[in-house]
Amino acid sequence: MEKTIHFFNTKSTEEIAQFLLGMYLEHETDAGILSGYIVDTEAYLGPEDEAAHSFGLRETPRLKAMYDKPGTIYLYTMHTHLILNMVTQEKGKPQGVMIRAIEPVEGLEQMEANRNGRKEMELSNGPGKLVSALGITKELYGQSIFDSSLRIVPEKRKIPKKIISLPRIGIPNKGIWTERPLRYVVSGNPYISKQRRSDIDQKDFGWKEENK
Repeated sequence: MEKTIHFFNTKSTEEIAQFLLGMYLEHETDAGILSGYIVDTEAYLGPEDEAAHSFGLRETPRLKAMYDKPGTIYLYTMHTHLILNMVTQEKGKPQGVMIRAIEPVEGLEQMEANRNGRKEMELSNGPGKLVSALGITKELYGQSIFDSSLRIVPEKRKIPKKIISLPRIGIPNKGIWTERPLRYVVSGNPYISKQRRSDIDQKDFGWKEENK
């Protein structure tokens, strides 16, 4: 974990967004461990990023966690869905990464129950979906992704064969920030939304074989 914390403390938000692809994310709940591999992220570079909540160094009670130390969990509600973000820069520099999708691993039955019976790709191929599947609640706001009940586990991380950079989703009318390729995905993973079936890596789901 020390290497991962060091990475968060020394790298750019774009680098961290790509580093998080393949990272194992687990949530310890009363119903057991719910987990999966991160496959889709978006970088937000406020205060200059017009699409970021912290654009212009905006400060509100909701944004308090964004100004905290790297690894702080920032949660907000969009269209009734709770969205998961991780702070990526030093205190007072409000940048972060949104987690857009995971490939589920442990606790599938409970995750499906959390998602009202949704299965397979529909289980966690979107930011609101993965939060619901993992049973993430607002109580985690302001805690650390390094040592809370919701945590990343570097020892279980997978390595993508290829990372693709794309424009972020749902960012209209933000000038250059609408088209900047600040979304990063594991190429070929079936849990990536808005992709052609022919682009899915049916054999390896976009992951390198271990030790290769």
